[in-house]
Amino acid sequence: MDEDRQEVFDALRTRASQLFGKDPSEFTLETKFADLGIKSVQVSQITTYLEDELDIEVPYMKFRRCETFGDAVDFVADLLDE
Repeated sequence: MDEDRQEVFDALRTRASQLFGKDPSEFTLETKFADLGIKSVQVSQITTYLEDELDIEVPYMKFRRCETFGDAVDFVADLLDE
């Protein structure tokens, strides 16, 4: 995993662990948001956190379409490359 993807993954795991009360190590690239029972407010909290941590804008509606952490990491890492 390249540096940008790792940075995004670490930030995503950190925020998800806070929101879902789990250890960050429990989250993998294969973790499905649906399996966590994620609500729209939690998606918003994650995108806001990623924006603050990575100094980018993360489009909420596009981020919501990500099914797994891996999808989200790819999506956000692509935003970093723009």
